[in-house]
Amino acid sequence: MLDVQGLGIRFGGNQAVQDVTASIPAGQITAIIGPNGAGKSTFFNLISGFYQPTSGKIVFLGEDITPLKTHQVVARGIARTFQTTTIYRELSVLENAMIGHRVRTKAGLLDALLRTGREKRDDQESRAGAMRALERVGLATQANRPAGALTQEGQKRVGIAMALSSDPKLLLLDEPAAGMNPEETVNLMALIRELVAGGLTIALVEHKMSLVMGLADQILVLHHGQKISQGTPGEVSRDPAVIEAYLGSHAHGGQMGQSTQGADHA
Repeated sequence: MLDVQGLGIRFGGNQAVQDVTASIPAGQITAIIGPNGAGKSTFFNLISGFYQPTSGKIVFLGEDITPLKTHQVVARGIARTFQTTTIYRELSVLENAMIGHRVRTKAGLLDALLRTGREKRDDQESRAGAMRALERVGLATQANRPAGALTQEGQKRVGIAMALSSDPKLLLLDEPAAGMNPEETVNLMALIRELVAGGLTIALVEHKMSLVMGLADQILVLHHGQKISQGTPGEVSRDPAVIEAYLGSHAHGGQMGQSTQGADHA
């Protein structure tokens, strides 16, 4: 579905991602893991058009999307969530989800000001698309509640619904389980499985290795901005390069499979 070839980006003298060649196959869950500072979130930012690469190419469904802006990437069928839940707490759950659908509408500012027929049709389409997304994440009955009144898990689901309402083919989840307790994490895993069973392709960055090992069909491992391994969870967990990277990232003899803390800043 998505292929990156020799992908890289440099910030001043820092090569945050370097010469990464990898693929995200359709209909599967691909996890991107690595020690803090490995370049995972930067990799997502490149794929989703937030950053423009300084080298390499990104191909999605056979189209070179490397030079596209974020809204153009979303329109092609790639949506993402972020490490921190980026919802509008004072708006309703439905209104939040509608924001994600707006990328699919055609009405402009003048239409909105004049309340033209096109604006009204787009509003109806956005409501319908948002409700479909809320049904997929189990929040349809909460549609009219303020988003800020939901639990941490509920707010995470609102963020996922915002992405889903743009009708993506590929969903990028950036640390979806951050801040969740074990029960909420199990619920999130079930939701992700349901979304993939419904035809979605998912790539996720995650520090909780229990979630990664329990969900992923394949794992891409980054270290210092470079790909050091890609394969099934079993293959990756036995890879000497991966074991060394994780051992070296913990001051007190941590190991692959241990949950690391904090955000990925690279």
